[in-house]
Amino acid sequence: MARQVPGEPYTRVTSDEAREMLQQGAATMIDVRRDDEYREGHVTGATWIPVDDVIPRYDELPQKGNLLFICAVGARSGLAAEYAAAMGADPERLFNVDDGTPAWIQKGFPTSYGDDV
Repeated sequence: MARQVPGEPYTRVTSDEAREMLQQGAATMIDVRRDDEYREGHVTGATWIPVDDVIPRYDELPQKGNLLFICAVGARSGLAAEYAAAMGADPERLFNVDDGTPAWIQKGFPTSYGDDV
């Protein structure tokens, strides 16, 4: 269930909730892991922006709709959401998929490999 933790400028969601948001066309998935992790399997249709590039590439994030940040276990994706908030993104649009890509893949949700989008 989506939850807000005091002090965090984003809402935490599960991969199930993230998938529902994507199916509704209400969000964009941003994968913030390293290149090798991304190639090993990522959410189909995800935009790849490594966590350390979120601030310099902030202008590449969609300006409308919700932003779902995902990594392996929710730590880097939480940091990426904080970076986006620091750059001026509305916290109401920011979500951290806190069970991560391995949970997404394990559940059999749409996954791509290598450079496939």
